[in-house]
Amino acid sequence: MAFLFLSTPERAAVWGPMFEDAGERFIVGEDAVTDPAEITHLMCWLPPKDLGRYPNLKVVIGSGAGVDHMPKMPEGVTLVRTLAPGIDEMVRDWVVMATLMLHRNMPTYVQQARAGQWQSHAVPRARGTRVGIMGTGRIGALAARTLADMEFDVVGWSRSGRPVEGIQVFASDGLDDFLAQADILICLLPLTDETRGILNETLFAKLPHGARLVHAGRGAHLDMDALKQALDDGVLTSAMLDVTAPEPLPENHWAWRDPRVFITPHIAANTDAAEGARHALAVVRASRENAELPGQVDQNRGY
Repeated sequence: MAFLFLSTPERAAVWGPMFEDAGERFIVGEDAVTDPAEITHLMCWLPPKDLGRYPNLKVVIGSGAGVDHMPKMPEGVTLVRTLAPGIDEMVRDWVVMATLMLHRNMPTYVQQARAGQWQSHAVPRARGTRVGIMGTGRIGALAARTLADMEFDVVGWSRSGRPVEGIQVFASDGLDDFLAQADILICLLPLTDETRGILNETLFAKLPHGARLVHAGRGAHLDMDALKQALDDGVLTSAMLDVTAPEPLPENHWAWRDPRVFITPHIAANTDAAEGARHALAVVRASRENAELPGQVDQNRGY
Protein backbone atom coordinates (compact mmCIF):
# COMPACT_ATOMS: atom_id res chain seq x y z
CA MET A 1 0.00 0.00 0.00
CA ALA A 2 1.35 3.44 -0.96
CA PHE A 3 -0.01 6.98 -1.03
CA LEU A 4 0.67 9.05 -4.14
CA PHE A 5 0.86 12.79 -3.52
CA LEU A 6 0.26 15.14 -6.47
CA SER A 7 0.44 18.66 -5.13
CA THR A 8 2.95 21.39 -4.31
CA PRO A 9 6.45 20.84 -2.89
CA GLU A 10 5.54 23.11 0.01
CA ARG A 11 2.67 20.84 1.02
CA ALA A 12 4.77 17.73 0.41
CA ALA A 13 7.30 19.05 2.93
CA VAL A 14 4.55 18.99 5.57
CA TRP A 15 2.79 15.79 4.52
CA GLY A 16 5.90 13.64 4.07
CA PRO A 17 7.11 13.68 7.69
CA MET A 18 3.57 13.18 9.00
CA PHE A 19 3.05 10.10 6.81
CA GLU A 20 6.49 8.81 7.77
CA ASP A 21 5.64 9.19 11.46
CA ALA A 22 2.42 7.26 10.83
CA GLY A 23 4.33 4.46 9.09
CA GLU A 24 2.65 5.08 5.73
CA ARG A 25 4.53 4.85 2.44
CA PHE A 26 4.43 8.30 0.79
CA ILE A 27 5.38 8.98 -2.84
CA VAL A 28 5.62 12.47 -4.32
CA GLY A 29 4.87 12.75 -8.03
CA GLU A 30 4.14 10.16 -10.71
CA ASP A 31 7.74 10.13 -11.86
CA ALA A 32 8.71 8.64 -8.50
CA VAL A 33 6.32 5.67 -8.89
CA THR A 34 8.31 2.50 -9.62
CA ASP A 35 5.45 0.03 -9.13
CA PRO A 36 2.01 1.45 -10.06
CA ALA A 37 0.35 -1.61 -8.50
CA GLU A 38 1.32 -0.45 -4.99
CA ILE A 39 -0.61 2.85 -5.27
CA THR A 40 -3.86 2.53 -3.34
CA HIS A 41 -4.56 6.17 -2.42
CA LEU A 42 -3.96 9.36 -4.37
CA MET A 43 -4.26 13.04 -3.43
CA CYS A 44 -4.58 15.73 -6.12
CA TRP A 45 -6.51 18.76 -7.35
CA LEU A 46 -7.13 17.02 -10.69
CA PRO A 47 -6.31 13.32 -11.13
CA PRO A 48 -4.05 11.99 -13.89
CA LYS A 49 -5.91 11.29 -17.13
CA ASP A 50 -5.04 7.60 -16.98
CA LEU A 51 -6.04 6.31 -13.54
CA GLY A 52 -6.05 2.85 -15.08
CA ARG A 53 -2.28 2.90 -14.65
CA TYR A 54 -2.93 2.17 -10.97
CA PRO A 55 -4.81 -1.16 -10.87
CA ASN A 56 -5.16 -1.24 -7.07
CA LEU A 57 -6.24 2.38 -6.59
CA LYS A 58 -9.05 2.60 -4.03
CA VAL A 59 -9.42 6.29 -3.13
CA VAL A 60 -8.80 9.67 -4.73
CA ILE A 61 -8.71 12.57 -2.25
CA GLY A 62 -9.46 16.00 -3.67
CA SER A 63 -7.18 18.63 -2.20
CA GLY A 64 -10.01 21.10 -1.60
CA ALA A 65 -13.42 21.21 0.02
CA GLY A 66 -15.17 21.23 -3.37
CA VAL A 67 -15.07 18.45 -5.97
CA ASP A 68 -17.29 19.82 -8.72
CA HIS A 69 -14.24 20.04 -11.01
CA MET A 70 -13.47 16.35 -10.60
CA PRO A 71 -14.22 13.81 -13.35
CA LYS A 72 -16.23 10.69 -12.66
CA MET A 73 -14.10 8.12 -10.87
CA PRO A 74 -13.51 4.67 -12.39
CA GLU A 75 -15.44 1.70 -11.07
CA GLY A 76 -14.16 0.73 -7.62
CA VAL A 77 -12.50 4.10 -6.89
CA THR A 78 -14.04 6.32 -4.20
CA LEU A 79 -13.79 10.11 -4.32
CA VAL A 80 -13.22 11.99 -1.07
CA ARG A 81 -13.18 15.73 -0.44
CA THR A 82 -10.86 17.24 2.11
CA LEU A 83 -12.38 17.97 5.51
CA ALA A 84 -10.40 20.45 7.56
CA PRO A 85 -11.77 22.61 10.40
CA GLY A 86 -9.69 25.52 9.15
CA ILE A 87 -11.57 25.56 5.83
CA ASP A 88 -14.92 25.82 7.59
CA GLU A 89 -13.71 28.58 9.89
CA MET A 90 -11.98 30.61 7.17
CA VAL A 91 -15.01 30.56 4.87
CA ARG A 92 -17.24 31.41 7.84
CA ASP A 93 -14.99 34.38 8.61
CA TRP A 94 -15.12 35.61 5.00
CA VAL A 95 -18.90 35.25 4.90
CA VAL A 96 -19.33 37.16 8.16
CA MET A 97 -16.96 39.89 6.92
CA ALA A 98 -18.84 40.19 3.61
CA THR A 99 -22.23 40.20 5.33
CA LEU A 100 -21.17 42.98 7.68
CA MET A 101 -19.62 45.01 4.85
CA LEU A 102 -22.82 44.95 2.83
CA HIS A 103 -25.03 45.35 5.90
CA ARG A 104 -23.10 48.48 6.98
CA ASN A 105 -23.16 49.90 3.45
CA MET A 106 -19.42 49.76 2.84
CA PRO A 107 -19.72 49.99 -0.98
CA THR A 108 -21.23 53.45 -0.57
CA TYR A 109 -18.62 54.57 1.95
CA VAL A 110 -15.74 53.30 -0.19
CA GLN A 111 -17.11 55.20 -3.17
CA GLN A 112 -17.49 58.34 -1.04
CA ALA A 113 -13.95 58.00 0.30
CA ARG A 114 -12.52 57.81 -3.20
CA ALA A 115 -14.38 61.02 -4.01
CA GLY A 116 -13.20 62.73 -0.81
CA GLN A 117 -16.78 62.93 0.43
CA TRP A 118 -17.57 62.85 4.18
CA GLN A 119 -21.22 61.85 4.57
CA SER A 120 -22.90 59.59 7.09
CA HIS A 121 -25.96 57.42 6.52
CA ALA A 122 -28.36 55.63 8.81
CA VAL A 123 -26.75 52.81 10.79
CA PRO A 124 -28.77 49.59 10.47
CA ARG A 125 -29.17 47.09 13.30
CA ALA A 126 -28.35 43.42 12.90
CA ARG A 127 -31.50 42.54 14.78
CA GLY A 128 -34.35 42.61 12.31
CA THR A 129 -32.07 42.18 9.28
CA ARG A 130 -32.92 38.90 7.62
CA VAL A 131 -30.09 36.73 6.31
CA GLY A 132 -30.76 33.71 4.11
CA ILE A 133 -28.07 31.07 3.63
CA MET A 134 -28.31 28.78 0.62
CA GLY A 135 -26.45 25.61 1.55
CA THR A 136 -26.49 24.63 5.21
CA GLY A 137 -23.85 21.93 5.31
CA ARG A 138 -20.83 22.15 7.59
CA ILE A 139 -19.79 25.64 6.51
CA GLY A 140 -23.28 27.03 6.05
CA ALA A 141 -24.39 25.81 9.46
CA LEU A 142 -21.32 27.35 11.08
CA ALA A 143 -21.94 30.68 9.36
CA ALA A 144 -25.62 30.55 10.31
CA ARG A 145 -24.88 30.02 13.99
CA THR A 146 -22.28 32.81 14.02
CA LEU A 147 -24.56 35.33 12.35
CA ALA A 148 -27.46 34.32 14.58
CA ASP A 149 -25.25 34.94 17.62
CA MET A 150 -24.71 38.46 16.24
CA GLU A 151 -28.50 38.94 16.34
CA PHE A 152 -29.20 38.64 12.62
CA ASP A 153 -32.45 36.85 11.79
CA VAL A 154 -31.07 33.81 9.96
CA VAL A 155 -32.86 31.21 7.85
CA GLY A 156 -31.39 28.48 5.68
CA TRP A 157 -32.23 26.53 2.55
CA SER A 158 -30.97 23.15 1.40
CA ARG A 159 -32.16 20.36 -0.81
CA SER A 160 -32.97 18.12 2.14
CA GLY A 161 -34.09 20.79 4.60
CA ARG A 162 -32.06 19.00 7.27
CA PRO A 163 -32.38 21.07 10.45
CA VAL A 164 -29.64 23.21 11.94
CA GLU A 165 -29.96 23.83 15.67
CA GLY A 166 -31.67 27.14 16.31
CA ILE A 167 -32.09 27.95 12.58
CA GLN A 168 -35.17 27.45 10.42
CA VAL A 169 -34.14 25.56 7.29
CA PHE A 170 -36.39 25.35 4.24
CA ALA A 171 -36.30 22.29 1.99
CA SER A 172 -36.05 22.47 -1.79
CA ASP A 173 -39.79 23.05 -2.25
CA GLY A 174 -39.67 26.03 0.11
CA LEU A 175 -37.28 28.12 -1.97
CA ASP A 176 -39.71 30.95 -2.69
CA ASP A 177 -40.64 31.34 0.98
CA PHE A 178 -36.95 31.29 1.90
CA LEU A 179 -36.01 33.95 -0.66
CA ALA A 180 -38.77 36.28 0.53
CA GLN A 181 -36.99 36.38 3.93
CA ALA A 182 -33.47 37.15 2.65
CA ASP A 183 -32.50 40.82 2.90
CA ILE A 184 -28.95 39.49 2.56
CA LEU A 185 -28.60 36.31 0.48
CA ILE A 186 -25.55 34.11 1.08
CA CYS A 187 -24.70 31.32 -1.38
CA LEU A 188 -22.63 28.42 -0.05
CA LEU A 189 -24.13 25.70 -2.22
CA PRO A 190 -22.19 22.85 -3.80
CA LEU A 191 -22.14 23.00 -7.59
CA THR A 192 -24.39 20.35 -9.14
CA ASP A 193 -26.50 20.12 -12.27
CA GLU A 194 -29.43 21.41 -10.21
CA THR A 195 -27.60 24.42 -8.74
CA ARG A 196 -25.65 25.54 -11.81
CA GLY A 197 -26.88 29.02 -12.75
CA ILE A 198 -29.28 29.16 -9.79
CA LEU A 199 -28.39 32.80 -9.01
CA ASN A 200 -30.26 34.22 -11.96
CA GLU A 201 -32.86 36.81 -12.92
CA THR A 202 -35.78 34.65 -11.78
CA LEU A 203 -34.27 34.04 -8.35
CA PHE A 204 -33.24 37.66 -7.79
CA ALA A 205 -36.80 38.80 -8.53
CA LYS A 206 -38.05 36.75 -5.57
CA LEU A 207 -35.82 38.53 -3.06
CA PRO A 208 -36.94 41.61 -1.12
CA HIS A 209 -36.34 44.64 -3.33
CA GLY A 210 -32.86 46.05 -2.72
CA ALA A 211 -31.42 42.86 -1.25
CA ARG A 212 -27.70 42.17 -1.09
CA LEU A 213 -25.73 39.14 -2.33
CA VAL A 214 -22.79 37.37 -0.67
CA HIS A 215 -21.40 34.62 -2.91
CA ALA A 216 -18.78 32.13 -1.77
CA GLY A 217 -20.14 29.00 -3.45
CA ARG A 218 -18.92 28.34 -6.98
CA GLY A 219 -18.62 30.78 -9.86
CA ALA A 220 -20.98 28.79 -12.07
CA HIS A 221 -23.85 29.35 -9.64
CA LEU A 222 -24.02 33.00 -10.69
CA ASP A 223 -25.26 34.51 -13.93
CA MET A 224 -23.07 37.62 -14.07
CA ASP A 225 -25.30 39.33 -16.66
CA ALA A 226 -28.32 38.76 -14.44
CA LEU A 227 -26.38 40.24 -11.52
CA LYS A 228 -25.66 43.43 -13.46
CA GLN A 229 -29.27 43.75 -14.53
CA ALA A 230 -30.49 43.22 -10.97
CA LEU A 231 -28.11 45.92 -9.71
CA ASP A 232 -29.11 48.34 -12.46
CA ASP A 233 -32.82 47.75 -11.76
CA GLY A 234 -32.42 48.17 -8.00
CA VAL A 235 -33.47 44.58 -7.40
CA LEU A 236 -30.08 44.17 -5.70
CA THR A 237 -28.21 46.95 -3.92
CA SER A 238 -24.73 45.44 -3.76
CA ALA A 239 -22.81 42.17 -3.98
CA MET A 240 -19.60 40.67 -2.61
CA LEU A 241 -18.12 37.80 -4.61
CA ASP A 242 -15.28 35.42 -3.83
CA VAL A 243 -16.05 33.30 -6.90
CA THR A 244 -16.99 34.31 -10.44
CA ALA A 245 -17.69 32.85 -13.87
CA PRO A 246 -15.30 32.83 -15.60
CA GLU A 247 -12.55 32.75 -13.02
CA PRO A 248 -10.63 34.95 -13.09
CA LEU A 249 -12.77 37.58 -14.74
CA PRO A 250 -11.26 39.30 -17.79
CA GLU A 251 -9.53 42.58 -16.95
CA ASN A 252 -12.17 44.56 -18.86
CA HIS A 253 -15.16 42.89 -17.17
CA TRP A 254 -17.79 45.32 -15.94
CA ALA A 255 -17.79 43.90 -12.38
CA TRP A 256 -14.23 45.09 -11.69
CA ARG A 257 -15.27 48.70 -12.16
CA ASP A 258 -18.74 48.62 -10.62
CA PRO A 259 -18.68 50.28 -7.17
CA ARG A 260 -21.61 48.16 -6.08
CA VAL A 261 -19.55 44.97 -6.42
CA PHE A 262 -16.62 43.82 -4.27
CA ILE A 263 -14.54 40.93 -5.62
CA THR A 264 -11.92 38.83 -3.85
CA PRO A 265 -9.90 36.27 -5.87
CA HIS A 266 -11.27 32.97 -4.45
CA ILE A 267 -9.43 33.44 -1.16
CA ALA A 268 -12.19 32.71 1.37
CA ALA A 269 -10.15 29.68 2.48
CA ASN A 270 -6.99 27.72 1.86
CA THR A 271 -6.47 24.18 3.14
CA ASP A 272 -3.97 24.09 5.98
CA ALA A 273 -1.31 21.55 4.98
CA ALA A 274 -1.15 19.79 8.35
CA GLU A 275 -4.94 19.58 8.62
CA GLY A 276 -5.11 18.16 5.10
CA ALA A 277 -2.50 15.52 5.97
CA ARG A 278 -4.35 14.50 9.13
CA HIS A 279 -7.54 14.11 7.13
CA ALA A 280 -5.77 12.03 4.48
CA LEU A 281 -4.30 9.74 7.14
CA ALA A 282 -7.78 9.30 8.63
CA VAL A 283 -9.05 8.33 5.16
CA VAL A 284 -6.25 5.78 4.76
CA ARG A 285 -7.00 4.23 8.15
CA ALA A 286 -10.75 4.10 7.50
CA SER A 287 -10.15 2.57 4.08
CA ARG A 288 -7.94 -0.11 5.57
CA GLU A 289 -10.64 -0.94 8.11
CA ASN A 290 -13.44 -0.93 5.50
CA ALA A 291 -15.13 1.86 7.46
CA GLU A 292 -16.96 4.91 6.10
CA LEU A 293 -14.45 7.38 4.66
CA PRO A 294 -14.51 10.90 6.13
CA GLY A 295 -15.48 13.28 3.35
CA GLN A 296 -16.73 10.54 1.02
CA VAL A 297 -18.51 12.01 -2.00
CA ASP A 298 -21.66 10.68 -3.63
CA GLN A 299 -20.81 11.49 -7.22
CA ASN A 300 -24.41 11.01 -8.30
CA ARG A 301 -25.33 13.98 -6.10
CA GLY A 302 -22.11 15.88 -6.70
CA TYR A 303 -21.12 16.30 -3.04
